[in-house]
Amino acid sequence: MAILRVIARRLLAIVPVFAVVTVLVFVALRILPVDPAQMSLPPSATIAQVEAKREAMGLNQPIWEQYAIWAKGALAGDLGKSSQYRMSTVGLVLERLPATIELVVSALVFAVCVGMAGGLLIFAARGTVLESAGLVVTSAVMALPDFLLALLFILLFGVLIPIFPVNGRLDPGMQVPSQTGFLLIDAVLTGNFRIMLSAIEHIALPVMALGLAFSPTIVRVLHASLINTYQQSYILQARLRGLSGREILFGQALKNAILPVVILVGTQFGGLFGGTLLVEMIFSFPGLGNLMVKAMQTADLSVIMAIALIYCATTLIFNSIADAMAYLLNPRLRAG
Repeated sequence: MAILRVIARRLLAIVPVFAVVTVLVFVALRILPVDPAQMSLPPSATIAQVEAKREAMGLNQPIWEQYAIWAKGALAGDLGKSSQYRMSTVGLVLERLPATIELVVSALVFAVCVGMAGGLLIFAARGTVLESAGLVVTSAVMALPDFLLALLFILLFGVLIPIFPVNGRLDPGMQVPSQTGFLLIDAVLTGNFRIMLSAIEHIALPVMALGLAFSPTIVRVLHASLINTYQQSYILQARLRGLSGREILFGQALKNAILPVVILVGTQFGGLFGGTLLVEMIFSFPGLGNLMVKAMQTADLSVIMAIALIYCATTLIFNSIADAMAYLLNPRLRAG
C-alpha cells in the first residue's frame, strides 16, 4: 500500500506542473505571427468572415481569457479543429497516436534488450582489451543521432541489401484491421499473420534507429553501475561464501546495479518519444511525429498544441513512474 501511495503522490504532483506547461505552450503559440482564425478558414474567406471567426474563437479577448476558453474546451475533450485536415484535432491525434506508441514501445524494448546485453558483455570482459573495444564502439554509436542512423539503415537495408521496406506502415493494398489501432495487436486478434509480418518489416528500421541511438547510454550506465556494485562489501562476502560468479552477478549484483538503468529509462523515455519527430518523417511512418512536422509546416496550431502536450505529459508521467520504480527497488529509499 505504501508503494501505491508513492505512485499516486508522484502522479498527482505532475498535475500542477502539466498545468504550467499548458500555459507556456499556449502563450508561445499565441505570440507567433500566425492568425488561427485565418488558418482555420479557406483561402477564399473574406475579411468579414475572418473577423467573425476571430470573435467566435475568442481571439479578440485578452490572452488569459483565450487560455481559459481553451482550457474549458480541453477539459471537455475539445482541442479545436485542425486547419489543415478540417477535422477534430482530438480525432486526428487519436488516429495517429497508436502508431507512435507502437513504435516507441518497440524501440524501448529493443534498446533495453541491446543495452542490457551489451552492458553485461562488456562487464564480463572487464580488465581485457574487449572491454575497451566495447566502450569505444558504444561511444561511436552514441555519437550518431537517431535521424542519422535512420538514413544509414535506409542506405544499408533499404538500398544496398533491400530486406526491409523504408516507408509506410504496411504493404500497399493491405486492408488495415481497425480494432485497437495497434497493427501488431490487431493482427494477432484477427489472426492475420500476413499483416503482422508486413507490420514488423515496416517498423523494423524505425525501431532500430530509435532504439540503437538510446541503447549505448544503457550499456554505459549498466557497466559503470556493475563496477561500482562489485566494490561493495556484500559482494566480497558472497565470494567468501563460495557463490559462483553467475550467482553473484544475477542473484546479488544485478538487482542493485539495475536501479540507475530503471531511472535512466524512465527519465529518457520522453526523449525517445520526441525522437519520433524526425524518424517518422524520414520513414513516412504515419504517427504523431510525422503529423507534428506537417502541422509545423502549415502552422496548424491546434494540432501543434495537442501533440506538444502529449509529449510533455508522456515525459512527466514516465519520470514519475521512474521515481516510483526507484522507490520500489531501493530499500534505502523505502526506509527513508
